[in-house]
Amino acid sequence: MQIVLVSGLSGSGKSIAIAVLEDVGYYCVDNLPLAMLQPLVDHLRHEGHDRLAIAIDARSGASFSQLPQIVDTLRAQGADLRVIFLEAKTLTLVQRFSETRRRHPLSSDTVSLQEAIQLERETLADIASLGHRIDTSDLSASALRLWIKDLIGLDRSRITLLFESFGFKHGIPLDADLVFDVRCLPNPHYVAELRPLTGRDQPVKDYIEASPNAMALLADIRGFVENWLPCFIRDHRAYLTVAIGCTGGQHRSVYFAETLAAAFREREQVLVRHRELS
Repeated sequence: MQIVLVSGLSGSGKSIAIAVLEDVGYYCVDNLPLAMLQPLVDHLRHEGHDRLAIAIDARSGASFSQLPQIVDTLRAQGADLRVIFLEAKTLTLVQRFSETRRRHPLSSDTVSLQEAIQLERETLADIASLGHRIDTSDLSASALRLWIKDLIGLDRSRITLLFESFGFKHGIPLDADLVFDVRCLPNPHYVAELRPLTGRDQPVKDYIEASPNAMALLADIRGFVENWLPCFIRDHRAYLTVAIGCTGGQHRSVYFAETLAAAFREREQVLVRHRELS
């Protein structure tokens, strides 16, 4: 049985993720108490269901600490289980709750919205490492849908290298494992004809590739990932997110992410994300 557990902070997009999984044929359950997880899996397996998606969050209370053990048990029973953890910056979550006028599940008359978000973040801190983290702070709903579809289509037996471009002026992605800074390189933004383009356009590629420093930095980053990737594989990591940042996330970082992805794609399972272009 294929099982996807969707967890993360309230307001980070769990409902969107569950809707995507339901659309592609998963039997979906939202806000399931952890005590019911094993009985539900047993029941649906008996009924012949082979794909299950479950949203679990901090409302499970104290039993939430048992999730790592439950995940290990289900995998030992032969389940093909994946965990997707969604998160976002506190200010983004505050804005989302303000716009929707929803109440945070952990807030109360004595707990403010920001305090509830921090409490939930602390409660879920040990869960984020169980699976693939997605920072939805700067993502549209449509971009998140595409990213979820990309994830569930991957071979789960292999590590996935994810190259993500971003702009430092918008903050470092929360889901990054390795972060490289390419702001020291010549910036196409200051060339009028290149400004509206991105790092995927040939004129920008030509501009960056004309810089010896850019090519040297590219080689260094590629060598670093190549040298240390076996260690992450031996650590049984399912994903490794390599984030490349420039100032705005439009030119240099996009070029680096695309070029590195192409270099590793023949040997590894690779995804590419461009946070500021999404």
